[in-house]
Amino acid sequence: MPPTDEELVAIRSRREDLKAKYVVPVAQRPASRARGIHHAALICSDVEQTIAFYQGLLEFPLVELTENRDYPGSSHFFFDLGNATLLGFFDFPGLGLQPGVESIGSVQHIAISVERSNWEYLQGKLDAAGIEYFGPAQGIPESMYFKDPDGIQIELLSDPLLYFAGKQLDRED
Repeated sequence: MPPTDEELVAIRSRREDLKAKYVVPVAQRPASRARGIHHAALICSDVEQTIAFYQGLLEFPLVELTENRDYPGSSHFFFDLGNATLLGFFDFPGLGLQPGVESIGSVQHIAISVERSNWEYLQGKLDAAGIEYFGPAQGIPESMYFKDPDGIQIELLSDPLLYFAGKQLDRED
């Protein structure tokens, strides 16, 4: 059940308090000790179906397909998302895994930045494939949210990296 109006006031106030306490202005912000996400590793039900979706439909090149190092018979494979970033998958045959549900600790969605011209091209491919998406028709013109064959929510975002909600996050406006 969504929060009541009274609860929303308290939630928003708490968020502003946290922002004031923890978000450091760009000029004072230290550099991150990380280089970026090397890869996210997700679980799929069918290797070939996943390849057909990510490489065939979305045109993210498959760059490796090997056996999982710690589960014999399981595949571990990677798609190139550009900017030296990978999206990885495992399958776990024989484990009888169930489809995921949105829950605390789960991934809500993977946001993948694409140039606007590629975003429009992929929108056409999603339309041609009959894949429903949320975003443009709801007033979010830079985003398309849709599910992969296993129900993983993907966002194709035409905004550049480090850009969110109308501003560049690595510089002061």
